[in-house]
Amino acid sequence: MTVQMETPQMPFSLERPTSPSEAAQFCTALCQTMEQLLSLIESETQLVRSGKLKEAGTLQPDKSRLIHEYTRGMMCAKEHAVALGNLSPSAAQALKRQHAEFQPVLRINLAVLSTAREVANNIVSSVAKAVGAQQKSTTYGPGGMSPQAPRAASGIAVNQSL
Repeated sequence: MTVQMETPQMPFSLERPTSPSEAAQFCTALCQTMEQLLSLIESETQLVRSGKLKEAGTLQPDKSRLIHEYTRGMMCAKEHAVALGNLSPSAAQALKRQHAEFQPVLRINLAVLSTAREVANNIVSSVAKAVGAQQKSTTYGPGGMSPQAPRAASGIAVNQSL
């Protein structure tokens, strides 16, 4: 008995194009995937900038799917670059141009997410320090000794999956 793994349906064929129409369809479909991913990333960036992290988190399933399609498509485009360029040069150039425009937007999104993560970590660290400072004793310890150094705060958790 064999178990078949269900693979998500790609909006384009990963096979080497053999005709100008196949090459153009591949490039068009991959460009559409990039446009959808770009729109989603811009939405996520705006939500994170405005502090709506929970809403931004709801975009993750679609973002993961589109990133998978984009990555597989770009690997396929790289593998079949000569065929795409020969069969449909204008579509291949449009794909290259859109890919070049996509990179800066992706860098901005990553910077915004990194900043949000850093701010969240700083807030949690500040709270942990404040809670730890409240636990510091201001009196003498047993036997007239000075109190021990404050312990690190307990009960603080950080979710770094943002």
